[in-house]
Amino acid sequence: MQPEDLLNEGNESPKAAPDSPLLGLERELKIFKESIREVAIEIMMEGLSSYPIFIAHQHELKLGEVILDRNDLNTDWSIHASTLEEFEERGVIKPELKDRFINSYKNPNDFMCVFVVVPEGANFVYFPYGK
Repeated sequence: MQPEDLLNEGNESPKAAPDSPLLGLERELKIFKESIREVAIEIMMEGLSSYPIFIAHQHELKLGEVILDRNDLNTDWSIHASTLEEFEERGVIKPELKDRFINSYKNPNDFMCVFVVVPEGANFVYFPYGK
């Protein structure tokens, strides 16, 4: 799957149905949230980006760097680490929408920005790290 195939413009945010795989993603994000937070802090501390983005998917994807592989961990979701800059460079976020993304971006110390890719399309969600 290519980055330009990910966004289904005009779609609403994915909503979790009772049998939705998104419920499984939520469970996995809770389990791995500290590891994901460490990667976000590293991205920011190293000056790579002020806008870390994590990509959650269940199939092959050529975007970002793998940090949690579902095959290695025996989970349903893989997580890749990326940045706003890569999303813009790869055409996932169009230049004219960059400011809107930045204005809606939540504090990366409190929330992980997750780009969730499902067969129906993809969308950004913010998941709290919690206490």
